[in-house]
Amino acid sequence: MASPLSTLSPPVVPMDLHVSNRKKLLDSLCDHLSASSRPSHGFVLLQGGEEQTRYCTDHIELFRQESYFAYLFGVCEPGFYGAIDISTGKSILFAPRLPADYAVWLGEIKSLSYFKERYMVDLVFYVDEMTQTLQNIFKEKENKPLLYMLYGMNTDSNNYSKPAKFEGMENFEIDLDTLHPILTECRVIKSEQELSIIQYANDVSSEAHIQVMRNAKAGMKEYQLESIFLHHTYMYGGCRHNSYTCICATGHNSSVLHYGHAAAPNDKTLEDGDIALMDMGAEYHFYGSDITCSFPINGKFTKDQTIIYNAVLQAHNNVISSMRPGVSWVNMHKLAEKTILEALNKAEIVQGNVDEMMAERVGAVFMPHGLGHLLGIDTHDPGGYAEGLERPKEPGLSSLRTVRELKEGMVITVEPGCYFIDALLIPAAENPAIAKFLNQEKLEKFRKFGGVRIESDVCVTAGGCRNMTNCPRETWEIEAVMAGAPWPVKK
Repeated sequence: MASPLSTLSPPVVPMDLHVSNRKKLLDSLCDHLSASSRPSHGFVLLQGGEEQTRYCTDHIELFRQESYFAYLFGVCEPGFYGAIDISTGKSILFAPRLPADYAVWLGEIKSLSYFKERYMVDLVFYVDEMTQTLQNIFKEKENKPLLYMLYGMNTDSNNYSKPAKFEGMENFEIDLDTLHPILTECRVIKSEQELSIIQYANDVSSEAHIQVMRNAKAGMKEYQLESIFLHHTYMYGGCRHNSYTCICATGHNSSVLHYGHAAAPNDKTLEDGDIALMDMGAEYHFYGSDITCSFPINGKFTKDQTIIYNAVLQAHNNVISSMRPGVSWVNMHKLAEKTILEALNKAEIVQGNVDEMMAERVGAVFMPHGLGHLLGIDTHDPGGYAEGLERPKEPGLSSLRTVRELKEGMVITVEPGCYFIDALLIPAAENPAIAKFLNQEKLEKFRKFGGVRIESDVCVTAGGCRNMTNCPRETWEIEAVMAGAPWPVKK
């Protein structure tokens, strides 16, 4: 008898979460200013996101708040600014002054007192009052008020956060250097409230992945599996947003690391005997999940699928067993690589000394991406390369999204994979230093295999870690669930 579709109810998220986030930033910023003998006055000022239309049309895309602004203020609506008075700790929102016909087309125009109560801030004004308001609040009338604005590079995208822009900026001193690294570091370590939301997103997404497994059948389209996931997380979980574009890859497509984009839109027909790689995660109150499950379309692992799947599962489990504060993420990546190479060596897909393979970076041929990334309000949460940390140059390691040592309160994905990618296998076969380790005859059997990835979201705790994801992982569990057994499966 199958379990009910969902046992979850979308939780109400208290806005004091964002009050705590603002206090965390203020404490860190004041500590920094004190340590550098700078006065603790002025304002932190952030600009929220703006609605975007589809090209030149009047169709407005579904809005999702800018992540740093969401972290500090929790505001769902577009067009806001937010400030924190450093000397008093008071928080201020500036709301857009909406035209009268907004009420005709888009609903009630909310009062400033509504936003003050809803978002638990101290003061609310209109955006067009911002310059005068900040000047009035600032105590040192002989000087221009100092604004700490957000500007810095996201090391995952190499894009820069955009500092606030508004009329009257010439009336303020602007600091673009101080805020970004401090606010980014605040986001790296999650509070218990943040962890509870990430756990909920994981719970909903884990349920949805199980529904995908149960319903996958040969003859369906990949996008139908995507649809099952999105329906479940919204219908039962209240998740209007997904953390990222769904990757619903089957057969050879499962070797395409970021499948699912416009040129590869989850549109292949599922075939009996193929492996499926489903990388999908829901978002709730800005905080996300990022989960990958791999399973056979027909519900039964073949011998070859079992070899590759268990290699990746062992890497996944070895890493989680080794995670604790102080552990190097680079070493965790290498542990995953070595575990997979040992399994491939046992299966005679590669041949030779595994330590020598590690030295020649053979693991990157089969797992070209990094082991995982920080997770939070963004799927690839910022802070992976804090000041002073350099990205490695070696193949595979250069793809790491962080090289930090683990700290209690971090949430990080553990997502080892093993793929058979022609764009990597062909040059590897032409490189004598790597080719000597490759058993080309055995490899030929796997050229159209695709790939396997297993991804869980893991919270680092004081004494180790906690896996927040609850999906079938063992081959026998997957086969049982796909055959209709309730989850969790009893042996």
